[in-house]
Amino acid sequence: MSVALKRPEGLIKCAARLHAPSRAQASSPLRRQQLRTAVTLPELNKDRDESGRKRVVILGSGWAGYTIARRLDPRKFQVVIVSPRSYFVFTPLLASTSVGTLEFRTALEPVRSRRNKFDFFQGWADDVSFKDKTISIEEAVADPRQSLALTAGDAQEVKNEQEEKKEDIEKTRKGKLFEMKYDKLIVAVGCYSQTFGTPGVKENALFLKDVGDARRIRNRLLTCFETAALPTTTPEMRKCLLNFAIVGGGPTGIEFSAELHDIITEDLARIYPQLMPYYNVTVYDVAPTVLSMFDEKLSKYAISTLSREGVHIRTSHHVESLRRGPPEQYKDQMKDGLSCWTLKLKEEGEIGVGMVVWSTGLMMNPFVQKALDGVQQMPVEGITWGRSKIGAGNERWKVMKNEKTGGVVTDDKLRVLLHPEGGSGEKVERAVMEDVFAVGDCAQTLDTLYPATAQVASQKGEWLAKHLNDDDIATTKGFHWKNMGVMAYLGNWNAILSSEQGNISGRVAWFIWRGAYLTKAVSWRNKLLIPMYWAINWLFGRDISRF
Repeated sequence: MSVALKRPEGLIKCAARLHAPSRAQASSPLRRQQLRTAVTLPELNKDRDESGRKRVVILGSGWAGYTIARRLDPRKFQVVIVSPRSYFVFTPLLASTSVGTLEFRTALEPVRSRRNKFDFFQGWADDVSFKDKTISIEEAVADPRQSLALTAGDAQEVKNEQEEKKEDIEKTRKGKLFEMKYDKLIVAVGCYSQTFGTPGVKENALFLKDVGDARRIRNRLLTCFETAALPTTTPEMRKCLLNFAIVGGGPTGIEFSAELHDIITEDLARIYPQLMPYYNVTVYDVAPTVLSMFDEKLSKYAISTLSREGVHIRTSHHVESLRRGPPEQYKDQMKDGLSCWTLKLKEEGEIGVGMVVWSTGLMMNPFVQKALDGVQQMPVEGITWGRSKIGAGNERWKVMKNEKTGGVVTDDKLRVLLHPEGGSGEKVERAVMEDVFAVGDCAQTLDTLYPATAQVASQKGEWLAKHLNDDDIATTKGFHWKNMGVMAYLGNWNAILSSEQGNISGRVAWFIWRGAYLTKAVSWRNKLLIPMYWAINWLFGRDISRF
């Protein structure tokens, strides 16, 4: 016999009062922000007006933008991130995720989280009005390009004409636009992958700048091995399918080639032993050496280590094109003619490849190229004018750009600089926008040449957030980058490390490399998951399922 117990009504009301927030707590701006699950512009505007907080709009959720958003004081600022990605990518781990050493989620941190005290709109920055202090945003929730390098084309699968036409419509369809006011604007939109206009690269190569790219690489790698294992595949076709080319001899290209070699020799060699005579991993670079940012001894050590492991290094090589299909000499031996690609090199001619990973540099973001390129009307307040103290009546001013990179030029306090239309050179009149900042790869500090790395972007974000919180941007000393060193993984538990304290190579550098990336992981969730996956994959091998 069951007895239904009934709670006294008074106890229920008492418990509700205990767990319910007080009226003061519920009405405070910060408390409302923590409780809010959906946000609209009218709600944001009302919250800003009632709380008196200044709105800081951050364009981008990368190393600089995400760092600033997490560090800004929510009691002083209403922080809003605008980005086409709803997450932050821990880019140093992408090479590991692309081969299954780590899972994709370990390289991600969600922008929307109960731990984060800022708002977010998923969209592209389309235009900006400095005079009205408004930013125009294009919604990007359904954008098919998100999670991929912004120059990559989907060339992995054969599509019929109807599917290609439908995809083209999706890619060209423009999202709805809306405007949002700001009190302070931080431009941290990052850069695109540079292809140098090489024919076929944008459409056929794979990149390694986002999690979607890593997923494509992992799928393509396993596709090559599965296709090569079929009994209908000829030896010539196997050589093409299992020939992997990495273009770019920087840290990203070298680390990916090392990770690729690891998965082939440690896992795939046990599953496809009959295919091991056919595989080949080659790194191509136009420079006379790879890893040029390292000490010469470390660079030579990296080349000798990779060569000893079977990774071929081809320096002073120039890529002329990349097209779908096999080289001409193998055309009759390919069963479908579309299973591989042809990489044309100036020095070697045409070679068949199963996958090309492109990692050669950066090109400027179109928002910086277009939206920040025209002549704008300037506000009367919020600008420090140059030597002649003119400007309030002169509306022919432009955002200052670096002549080589095209990036936004800032002063040493990361504030965007202006110059008169048609003016250039060191002696040109300059003005400083006190409420507009630029950080990360899309910006360059005046008279300095900091490298376009995650380390520099993160340090700029930390510096800017600290001094915005302290409200001493105008009086503090300018930003100065502290070089914490540069690392690269070489495979088989070897790495190199170059820092001001000295150079380290081999197994010790590998331990430092893993320890540094583990400590730099943002959330405790990933700090726990990363070593867990390292241990699981070391004990049981990498998961090579295709999904």
